[in-house]
Amino acid sequence: MAADGAQTPAPAPAALRVAHEPQGTDLEAAELAAAQFLRALGVSTDSESLRDTPRRMTHAYAELFSPRPFDLTTFPNDEGYDELVLARGIPLRSVCEHHLMPFVGTAHIGYLPGQRILGLSKLARVLEHFAFRPQVQERLTKQVADWLQHQLEPKGVGVVIQAEHTCMTLRGVQATGTATMTSTLLGLLRTDARSRSKFLALTGLPR
Repeated sequence: MAADGAQTPAPAPAALRVAHEPQGTDLEAAELAAAQFLRALGVSTDSESLRDTPRRMTHAYAELFSPRPFDLTTFPNDEGYDELVLARGIPLRSVCEHHLMPFVGTAHIGYLPGQRILGLSKLARVLEHFAFRPQVQERLTKQVADWLQHQLEPKGVGVVIQAEHTCMTLRGVQATGTATMTSTLLGLLRTDARSRSKFLALTGLPR
């Protein structure tokens, strides 16, 4: 409360504008290249149903490589909340950088708060920010965890991703139904057995 008796306004939430910086997008050139790519593989685009495929293909990949900008909003942890915050089963889609084929699955992202807490939807936004580009699952998992650790300075961060890679299920070994699981644990979620066990239990994963 201020000296004159007026209430001091609560501090505004801190927000960081997060946007992916593309290296340069030329949809017209991409569409021409897509048409040449299909023809080189023996796929004719002369029929009515395939005539517009290069354009659709171009816009589909442009969408997969373009995460939406967002504000990373954090708030003071006024109540001193010190238990796990977990967003479980966040839908994931990305593209394997080795074959440019999709991989899809779910992510579980949690943290032990420090001085600040995070707007809950932002956990999914951070995942999208790193997933919407050519990726490998191992790197994606670590990028999300490291970024949250750096921006939020929590006591611990945990990220677990489970995904099916179509480059493995639809081609090559064709191991249909196979899921790949990766994890990154930082801070107390890595060093403290109780915290780690609780995180894994809440994600529904084996301890």
